Amino acid sequence: MKFNEDSRVKIPSILHLISLGYEYFSLKNNEWDEETNIFKDIFFKSIKQINPNEDLEDDDIARLYDDVSLLLDNEDLGKAFYERLTEKSGIKLIDFENFDNNTFNVVTELTYKNGDDEFRPDIILLINGMPLIFIEVKKPNNKDGVLAERKRINTRFANKKFKKFINLTQLMMFSNNMEYDNESSEPIEGAFYATTSYKKPIFNYFREEEQFDLDTLLKPVDEQVENFVLKDNNLNVIKHSPEFITNKDPNTPTNRLSTSLFSKERLAFILKYAIAYVKETNGLEKHIMRYPQMFATKAIESTLEKGINKGIIWHTQGSGKTALTYYNVKYLTDYFQTKKIIPKFYFIVDRLDLLIQAHQEFASRGLIVHTISSRDEFAKDIKKTTVINNNSGQNEITVVNIQKFKDDPDVVSTKDYNIDIQRVYFLDEVHRSYNPKGSFLANLQESDPNAIKIGLTGTPLLGDDYNSKALFGNYIHKYYYNASIADGYTLRLIREEIETNYKMQLEKILKDIEVLKGDVDKKYIYAHKSFVEPMLKYIVEDFEKSRVMFNDNSIGGMVICDSSDQAKEMFEIFTTKYANRESEDEKIVTTAALILHDVGTKDERKQQVDDFKAGKIDFLFVYNMLLTGFDAKRLKKLYMGRVIRKHNLLQSLTRVNRTYKEFKYGFVVDFADISKEFDATNKAYFDELQSELGDEMEHYSNLFKSKEEIESEIQEIKETLFMFDTSNAEAFTQQISQIQDVKQMQNVVKVLENAKSLYNLIRLFGHYELLEKIDFAKLILLSREANNHLSLLNLKNKVEDGTDTTNILNVALEDVVFMFKKISEEELVLADKLKNTLRKTREALASNFDKKDPEFISLKEELERLFKQKKLSEVSQEEMNANIGSLNKIHEKIKELNRQNALLKDKYEKDEKYARIHKRLTERGDISKSQMQIFEALQGVKEDADEKVLQNTDMLNNESYFERMMLTNIINRFKTQQKINLTPDATRYINNLVVTEYINEFHGETA
Repeated sequence: MKFNEDSRVKIPSILHLISLGYEYFSLKNNEWDEETNIFKDIFFKSIKQINPNEDLEDDDIARLYDDVSLLLDNEDLGKAFYERLTEKSGIKLIDFENFDNNTFNVVTELTYKNGDDEFRPDIILLINGMPLIFIEVKKPNNKDGVLAERKRINTRFANKKFKKFINLTQLMMFSNNMEYDNESSEPIEGAFYATTSYKKPIFNYFREEEQFDLDTLLKPVDEQVENFVLKDNNLNVIKHSPEFITNKDPNTPTNRLSTSLFSKERLAFILKYAIAYVKETNGLEKHIMRYPQMFATKAIESTLEKGINKGIIWHTQGSGKTALTYYNVKYLTDYFQTKKIIPKFYFIVDRLDLLIQAHQEFASRGLIVHTISSRDEFAKDIKKTTVINNNSGQNEITVVNIQKFKDDPDVVSTKDYNIDIQRVYFLDEVHRSYNPKGSFLANLQESDPNAIKIGLTGTPLLGDDYNSKALFGNYIHKYYYNASIADGYTLRLIREEIETNYKMQLEKILKDIEVLKGDVDKKYIYAHKSFVEPMLKYIVEDFEKSRVMFNDNSIGGMVICDSSDQAKEMFEIFTTKYANRESEDEKIVTTAALILHDVGTKDERKQQVDDFKAGKIDFLFVYNMLLTGFDAKRLKKLYMGRVIRKHNLLQSLTRVNRTYKEFKYGFVVDFADISKEFDATNKAYFDELQSELGDEMEHYSNLFKSKEEIESEIQEIKETLFMFDTSNAEAFTQQISQIQDVKQMQNVVKVLENAKSLYNLIRLFGHYELLEKIDFAKLILLSREANNHLSLLNLKNKVEDGTDTTNILNVALEDVVFMFKKISEEELVLADKLKNTLRKTREALASNFDKKDPEFISLKEELERLFKQKKLSEVSQEEMNANIGSLNKIHEKIKELNRQNALLKDKYEKDEKYARIHKRLTERGDISKSQMQIFEALQGVKEDADEKVLQNTDMLNNESYFERMMLTNIINRFKTQQKINLTPDATRYINNLVVTEYINEFHGETA
């Protein structure tokens, strides 16, 4: 039986989508606009259907289509098109009010093509003829898991030629039909969703929180429809197989996520409310709701429907609470408007820097933002009966900083209260600053008793002062730290103690200062130049080593100082000693900013923060500012110069927990010995979890990587690298070059990669003997050499032994690292060109479906000869040029061969089996001189065989019976109907070809 990704995942997924209400649409004998991949006939018919009051003529829709096509040409990641897609006025592209009124289709293998560049997603969903969604599937346990697909999509989306398709696509799904591995730091196994990007789309986990009534939601797939899908994809043979029946289960990972994303009510929500365009410092990005944000939004709606007007969203730090507020402004605006109520949104913070950041976050997502920083302004705003203050009708939010509100016993009240206005307050970080005895909460309550108050927190209140739940109600939705780590949204943390010899040095300096100055305030001592200078020296050297260790000069650091005086002294020393260093080495730290409330202007501080996020500043020196609410993904090292208490400690630590590139951890360097305070904070935190959540306490157990886990990994490194000379890169290379076993080499590569992440952990637990054996400055080189040898081993096994060259087309040969003794810019450009040419040639050969074609065999052997001539690592510049020319010739020939094959396959309704049979009969030369005659005969054989197999797949288990049956059909179609005078040998030859193709397909073997 055919047992591949098509039979195991793609076809069952298509049938599941049909049961969700999507009509299967065959690409055979149908047309679409190849410039956009929009199916114009469906588009025209659907636009008329969903706009009955517009009295549209075909010319009107043609103009609309041209407008849409022009929007797709923008260099805006599809922003203008998305705004048009969701527009509420004018001619609708989608009917969101009556979503079932739209036309829903599912197609497969639609080619996205521009010139020679093309790709074909496995499944495409059309809404009103527009391909807004595509799905890529892989079989379970495929090599590299979903990462292989992520790599491909990154390459495709970086290609400007696919801009129109990227701008048009709203939602993507990638699945290898496996359950998630929650211990993996990469999305390798499972079903993931994403929206588009010109760079690297972010793969998101999805964990369904609602219970679907599948008996009502899923409609049975008609037998004739299923048969048509199987026949259209030339997979009749799988019809009755137990594997196929198993994979049609709606509870497979792929089908579950399809239900969660593409059931019509959920899809309408996602398309209308779950997408945001965000102006980041490095350009425009397109974001999609994370699943906890989606379910929190639905939980807020459910809470309001029950008549409850307050509650708490507890989402761990780094989970996107500002983004959640933005999505709810979009969603709740429409929610209230259906009730003829106009909402007015507020976001309440308790510090000026948080006001600035919130303003920036909301404005970057397209909201009109107003700010209020005084009680008088707030009183004036509360009394307003208007909601929208802009002429464009855009959504608005008012950010209120309550830090400087006077504790005035007089509450703000408004006599002219407008019942058609619904005030909605999102209160940030409700674990602090909201004193029930103060005037702010009283003002909020008395000014509008019907206002909705939604508290946001990532750290519930620790201590006995005030209780968040008593003030703001019960939890509306919860999302914990462990789930955030498992979902890849936040990192685990590593706490590093400073080295012992440095500790002793600091203690001596402190004593010297005390002798010199007498009994003075410790803050003065910690801000003294004699103390700060060596502290800064340690920080700078440690950070520069980290850049080497991580092989990443883009990371940034932050120092949380003991006092504002210490921060000022540290910045002054940095400016004098480190800022003016001249070096071309990018790991060297040369830039820093001092962020204090009394230094510089608000605009200057904002610019400095933006510059840090953009990578223009190496270090930030802070005291109280930026400890909460500050998100910079590149911030990966935090230097703690003082003990921070209770919830503020957790807030500060998680500044470094944002995901960034391939980092697995955020690092905290502890100068102040925070361990005791952290233990106390953790205990209080867990006590609250225990009292509020019972057994759910376990959801926060993974905040820090355990000592036992770290020691285990360190031991593995020691054992694996024990026999190697890691202090000498040349000796190391010679040693690993003697390894011929791929698995052994993979193990070396694995621990070398892990060692880069564990450098600080080795120091933390005092395994200094390992540091002596490994020069971490050389670690990157050793890792690269090991990876190179592994690549060459794989290549050698696949190509150079000459025993099995069948996999040459499935190996990404272009990923082999090209090494040169002299690296010039010209050589690097050539190497890149060679890689690209090799990739195109390999992919063109791999896409050929007729591996027995004599011309294909000749081209493949030509490619193999090219690789056996010389090791890839040793090619010269002259040889590279020659290889590029040779590869281009092979590429042109295989492109032409593939073009001819595609034409023939189309004649047989895209059935590769019969295209191959047709070619073999033509090559034989004694069947018929007429290609049309051969085609007519084979087409008849195909109709007979497909019908028989569809009715009873089991007949393929009895090869002799199938041979006898097909022999009769072949004689009938060739001799009786087409009058072809077959010899007995020719008849047996044709029958053998046909039977072999069907049996191979049935058993999942390559023809």
